[in-house]
Amino acid sequence: MYKKILLLVIFLSFIFCGCGKKQEKFTDDLDRILKQNKLVVGVRTDTMPFGFKDKNGNHAGYDIDIANIIGEALFGNQKSVQFVPVTASDRIRKLITHEVDMLVATISITEPRERILDFSVPYYAAGQAMMLPAGSDIISLRELSGRKVIIVYGSTSERSIRTGIPNVNVIGYRTYDEAYNALKNGHADALIADDTLLYRYVLNDKNFKLLPKRYSKEYYAIAFRKDESSQRLQIRVNSILQSLQTSGRLNRLQEKWGIAN
Repeated sequence: MYKKILLLVIFLSFIFCGCGKKQEKFTDDLDRILKQNKLVVGVRTDTMPFGFKDKNGNHAGYDIDIANIIGEALFGNQKSVQFVPVTASDRIRKLITHEVDMLVATISITEPRERILDFSVPYYAAGQAMMLPAGSDIISLRELSGRKVIIVYGSTSERSIRTGIPNVNVIGYRTYDEAYNALKNGHADALIADDTLLYRYVLNDKNFKLLPKRYSKEYYAIAFRKDESSQRLQIRVNSILQSLQTSGRLNRLQEKWGIAN
C-alpha cells in the first residue's frame, strides 16, 4: 500500500513540477541568447541623451542605439532586443541576478566594479562635472567643504566626493531627475555627476550652469556578469564595438545625439 502511494506521489510530482519535460541545455549565455532569439538589456530611462523614453513612450538614446546595433549583429534584426529599465542603484543587482544579459546603462569602468563585473571595450568617454544655480559663487570642489552636495546613488561621483572633500554633506537620490529637482528646490548647493548626464538640464533650464572644469575621465562600457558563461558574449560584443569604432559609425552616433567629444 505504502509503495503504491509513494509511486503515485513521484508520478504527480513529475507532472506538476514539469520534471518530465525535456529541459533545453545551453553551453553559455551567447548560446542561450541565440537559441532563444532574445537579448535582454538593462538600460536607463533617466539619462537623456543616453537612455530615455521619447514622447511616444519608446526607449531612445545613444545607449539604446548601441544595444539595437548589437541585436542586429546577433540576430539580423532589432526586434529580438528586450529592454529592462535600470537605475544607478539597482543595475548591478539586476545583472548579477540574471534579470538582464548585459548593461548598456551609462556605467563607467572602475576598479571596484571590475572586481565583480566584466566590461567591454569602452564606447564613450565622459567626465564628472558640477552643476550649480546660475547665481552661485562656487568655483571649485574645495569650496564644497561644509556644504550640501547632491549625488545619485551607485554613481562614481558618490565615492569621489566622499573621499575627496572633507566635511561635505552628501545627499543621495535614486535618479538624476530626482537629483535635479532637489537642487532646483534648494535642497543643496551643487549636483555632481557625469557631464553627459547634466547637459540636458542646463540646456533646458537657464537657472543652472556647469562649471568648465572636469574632475575625472571615465569610460562608459557594456557590463557583463563576471562568469565564464558570459565570456563568449563579451568577446562578440567587443568585436561589434570595435567594428563600429573603425568604421566611424560610433562617432556618427555620438554626433547624432550631440555628445561627440
